[in-house]
Amino acid sequence: MADTFTFELVSPEKLLLSAEVNSVVLPGSEGEMTVMANHAPTMSTVKPGVVTVEGADGSSKYVVFGGFADIVPTGCTLLAESAVAVDALEADELDNRIKAANEAADAAVGDADKTRLAAFAAQLEDLKAAI
Repeated sequence: MADTFTFELVSPEKLLLSAEVNSVVLPGSEGEMTVMANHAPTMSTVKPGVVTVEGADGSSKYVVFGGFADIVPTGCTLLAESAVAVDALEADELDNRIKAANEAADAAVGDADKTRLAAFAAQLEDLKAAI
């Protein structure tokens, strides 16, 4: 049996998950990363994407819209800007978020803001394609 560790997924609204798990796949800003027990201490930003949690009872998936992951050998805490279970995601929520991100990018004044917001909209499009 694989070693387990504590994983917590927290959004501003509530604690979505707190469980002993075998692994978690996070959509890190530099690429997907798999967290397992005894992982080296790491902090990472998280881009919009799907978090896959593998536990003794099977797997579960959550959609996150950015945040930060704090990883230590005995656990991982994901502080999400917003998160929801994949099966609870409303059909038009992603479309509304993509539209809002594109409108914000169009209205942005500086090049840095336009680039950042356009990249966020692209990440949301990738997320939509993934689920």
